[in-house]
Amino acid sequence: MSLPPAFDDTLLQRYDRPGPRYTSYPAAPRFHEGFGDRELREQIVRSNENPVPNRISIYVHVPFCESPCFYCGCNRIITRDHSRGEHYLQMLDREIRRVGPLFDDDRETIQLHLGGGTPNFLTPTQIGRLLAMLKRHFRFSDAANRDFSIELDPRFVTPGEIGELAALGFNRASLGVQDFDPVVQEAVNRIQSVEQTLGIIEACRAHGMRSINVDLIYGLPKQNVEGFARTLDTVLQARPDRLAIYGYAHLPELFRAQIQLKAEDLPPAGVRLALLRLAIEKLTAAGYEHIGMDHFALPGDELARARHDGSLHRNFMGYTTHADTDLVGLGVSAISHIGGSFSQNPRDLPTWEARLLHQPDALPVWRGLALDDDDLVRADVIGRLMCLGVVDIPEIERDHGIVFDSYFADALARLMPLMADGLVTVDFERIRATERGQLMLRHLAMCFDAYLHDRADAMAPARFSKAI
Repeated sequence: MSLPPAFDDTLLQRYDRPGPRYTSYPAAPRFHEGFGDRELREQIVRSNENPVPNRISIYVHVPFCESPCFYCGCNRIITRDHSRGEHYLQMLDREIRRVGPLFDDDRETIQLHLGGGTPNFLTPTQIGRLLAMLKRHFRFSDAANRDFSIELDPRFVTPGEIGELAALGFNRASLGVQDFDPVVQEAVNRIQSVEQTLGIIEACRAHGMRSINVDLIYGLPKQNVEGFARTLDTVLQARPDRLAIYGYAHLPELFRAQIQLKAEDLPPAGVRLALLRLAIEKLTAAGYEHIGMDHFALPGDELARARHDGSLHRNFMGYTTHADTDLVGLGVSAISHIGGSFSQNPRDLPTWEARLLHQPDALPVWRGLALDDDDLVRADVIGRLMCLGVVDIPEIERDHGIVFDSYFADALARLMPLMADGLVTVDFERIRATERGQLMLRHLAMCFDAYLHDRADAMAPARFSKAI
C-alpha cells in the first residue's frame, strides 16, 4: 500500500544534498567509451536468447525546440527551421534499419515513447512516417495495455493534431506546464496560456487518450506560494491522471540555458520547501496517490495499480508499468537498457549523424556499461526502494544467492542515521521507507550505491541535482 509522504521541513533541509535520480544503476556518469558497437551487439544476442524479458520498449528522442526554456536541462536544439525535422527522420531511418533487425522477430514492442526536446516539432504526418519506419523492423503489440506516449508542448500543437496523433495509436500524453504565473513564465522564457493548455488536455480526452500527465516545477525564479497555489488549483480542476512535481535543479555549469536565470531570483530554501509542501497537500487532498519521488497518480491509474501490486518499474522514461522489457533508445543522446547493459548514443547531433553517415552498418554508440553481478544485485535493491519503498530481504537473498546482512554490511551501517531520523525501518525481513522517508527515497538508495562510496571515485557531486 502506498504511503502518503509526511513533510518535515528540518529533515528535508538537512538531507537536501546532491544525488542520482536512479533512472539507472549505475548512474549515467558511470558509462564509458570502452563499451561500443561490438559490446552492444553481444548484449542483444544474449537478450534474444533469454526468454525474459521478451518484450521491447522503444524511446525515440526528438531534440528540436522552437523556443528555449531557460530552466531546461534536457538535450535539445533550438531552431524554427522545420526542414531539420525532415533530415532527422532520415537519420532515424538509418539507425532503425541497423538496430531493429538485431532483435528476434517474436519480440513484440509493448511500449513506445517520444521524448525531447519537443516531439511535436514533427508534424503528425512525419510522426506517422516514423511509426511506419519502426513497424518495418519492430513488431508492435496489439495488447490492450500497449503504451504509446508522447511529450507535448501545448504552445505548438492544435486540438486537431491531437486527433491525428490519437489515430496513429498514441494513448498517453505528457504536457509541460511548469507554472501558469505570468511573472514566472516571463522569467523562464515560457509564455503559455491556461486556455491553450486546458484545450489540449480536453482534446486528448476527447480523442480517447487513456492517460494524461502534467509536469510542474517548484523552485523556479520568481515563484511564490500564492502564484503556485493558483497553478495547482487550475491544473487540478483539469484532473490529469498523473502529475510530476519536479524540483528545479539550478546547474548552469552543466546546462548553458540556465545562465540566463539569476540566482537571486530563485526562491530561498524555506519558500522552495513551502512550494513542495503546498503541492503535496493539494494533491493528497484531491485524491492523488504518491507513486515515488516527485510523481503522483489517481488511484485508478495504471501507475498507482502497479505500485500496489509490486510491478512498478523505473527507467530512463521515468516510472513505468512495463518492467519485463528491454529499452531500445533511438536518436541523438538516447539511452538503451538491453540485457545486462546500458548504452548511449552521442549527445551532439553532428557526431550522431556522422556515425550513421560515414560508418556503414555501425550502431551509433558513444558509451555504455556492461553490468557485473554486484551492479545487478544493487540495481535490484535500489529499484525496489525507488519503486516500492520496500525491499524484501529473503527475496533478494534467493534471487542473487547472497547473505544480505554480510553482503550489505556497509550499506546497512549507512542506513543507521536514516533509521534514527525515522526515514526507514529495518528488520530481518524488510527494509521499508516510512511516511517521513517517502520524499527521500533517493537518500535510501544512495546507501546501497557502491560508486558513491568508493573513495577512489573522482565523480563530483555537482554532476547530480539536489534530492529535494
